[in-house]
Amino acid sequence: MSLINVDKFEQHLKDSLANNSFVRITLSNKRVKENELRSINGKLVELKKGLHLSCLYRYPTKDITKNYPVAEVVEKVMKYLENDFFNADLYTLEADYHLIISPTNSAKLRVKKATSKEKPKLQHDKQKNRIIGTKDNVYLQELGVTTKEFKVKNSMQDKYRQLNKYVEIIDGILKNVDFSENYNVVDMGAGKGYLTFALYDYLTNVVKQKPHVTGVEMRKELVEKCNGIAEKSDFEGLDFKEGTIKDVALPGIDLLIALHACDTATDDAIYRGIKAQSKVIVCAPCCHKQIRKQINPEDSLSKITQFGILKERQAELLTDGIRALIMEAYGYKTKVFEFITTEHTPKNVLVVGVQDEVRDTPKEDVLAQINEIKKIHGINEHHLENLLGMN
Repeated sequence: MSLINVDKFEQHLKDSLANNSFVRITLSNKRVKENELRSINGKLVELKKGLHLSCLYRYPTKDITKNYPVAEVVEKVMKYLENDFFNADLYTLEADYHLIISPTNSAKLRVKKATSKEKPKLQHDKQKNRIIGTKDNVYLQELGVTTKEFKVKNSMQDKYRQLNKYVEIIDGILKNVDFSENYNVVDMGAGKGYLTFALYDYLTNVVKQKPHVTGVEMRKELVEKCNGIAEKSDFEGLDFKEGTIKDVALPGIDLLIALHACDTATDDAIYRGIKAQSKVIVCAPCCHKQIRKQINPEDSLSKITQFGILKERQAELLTDGIRALIMEAYGYKTKVFEFITTEHTPKNVLVVGVQDEVRDTPKEDVLAQINEIKKIHGINEHHLENLLGMN
């Protein structure tokens, strides 16, 4: 793209970076309406590696921050203008420059009086206080989150934020739940143990409770590794067991957590929680194949579900919606909400049930609601129903 006004804008950008008059820049008005990236906002920050442009990428459901060396800024901005955005607003101490490119690739450049009179501060955003501390934290070091000096590795910053966000959410869920002095927490599908360790650390060292936490994992090598780290960390109330969600032998369950258990494994987890009369059930479902195969509405809904991606989303809504209703039927006050931002995982729906009453049999009115939903969408059975003998 070679236009006089675009070239002028590029020169103003270069000059502002060179003479330290740059304040901020915004790219907007996306060229392709279907693209999810809505805008980019950039400001200068001083990092350990030198001066960088910190860019906030705005999407419909998330924001992502990326940092670029100043030497790369002009090239990246102009590339985005060529391929992704029509508008650019450059704010400097000397003037404000507003570039507007038309779909036919003509361009206007408006120059206005500078709105910023003071040079912006270059320090990076202050680090947030974190629930999970890093000082002398053995498990974070053993899991590769921190260095030998207990500083969070650059490559693990997202993981560290995720751990703290996870604990913050669990804290909000548990605030109004009364557990006995020694209660049992089960983390189904613990994987490498990041979240299991963080939860135990929080409940034991921050909240000062005395839970027994068990991480369940199929892979023997991960179980052995995590048990070794728990021992090094002196976490006496934490252990890991080899087994499946469906079959592993467990003590009583007071808090059940199952994050990203695939397809019907989430149902297995909820079933075990309900049968154990767990006070709290927390699930982040992943995959919804069982219901997706059955969806076959006879009315006009079939015109929507004929499209693969929409059928997949409908399967997610129905699967998790019926799960939530089944939990309600068995006396759980249930909520469904987003938890960890999609930059960490595209599966970010949390189904949370807090026991409101102890029930061995489901509520008939809720069963009627479930059956009506199934009928409308041509669904024969839900795996959780089968496990509970509801059909």
